[in-house]
Amino acid sequence: MAIRESSRERGPSTQYSVLSTRYAVSTTSAPLIILSSIILSILPGCAGYQLGQHSLYRPDIRTVHVPMVQSDSYRRYLGEKLTEAIVKEIELRTPLKVVAADSADSVLAVRLLSDSKRNLANNRFSEPRDIEFDTYAQVSWTSRRGDLIMSNDGLPAAPLLLNISQAANFVPEGGQSLATAQQENLQRLAQQIVGQMEVAW
Repeated sequence: MAIRESSRERGPSTQYSVLSTRYAVSTTSAPLIILSSIILSILPGCAGYQLGQHSLYRPDIRTVHVPMVQSDSYRRYLGEKLTEAIVKEIELRTPLKVVAADSADSVLAVRLLSDSKRNLANNRFSEPRDIEFDTYAQVSWTSRRGDLIMSNDGLPAAPLLLNISQAANFVPEGGQSLATAQQENLQRLAQQIVGQMEVAW
């Protein structure tokens, strides 16, 4: 009788230990199953997203051709300097590669329409103290098929040319010259042009 009671006492404890083991296994596998189901449900929705620098630009455009900037200014070499600045900005800030025209996905055409210089302040001898140098350019970025990529807004009726202006000041009394102002102005203009190549949100 004592043996039967001990076996009865041992039976439920053994059964409890087995149940606790089953419970422990089920609790550790449940979060994994839930986590894997969440990941699988999220992945198809994120297939169209891009991460990092590539997310700022169109995924179908990987290369760009930059022709020599046409300059209507009487000042020499402004078009060549602006072309060099634009190419450097594209290579530095974007995932796009600057290539020849026959192998490019797109063409970035820039025309420097005008530049001007005006006095902002004079000293007591009526000599220029603060001078502003302005440039005005038109930009067109099109795909190989001729579709417009860059525009002022997302409207289909947007003009083909994007108007961009930039200014830089220089102080002759401080040792600055028109050449340094031109270089600073063209660098800022190139940064503004390349900044317009990002996809509008």
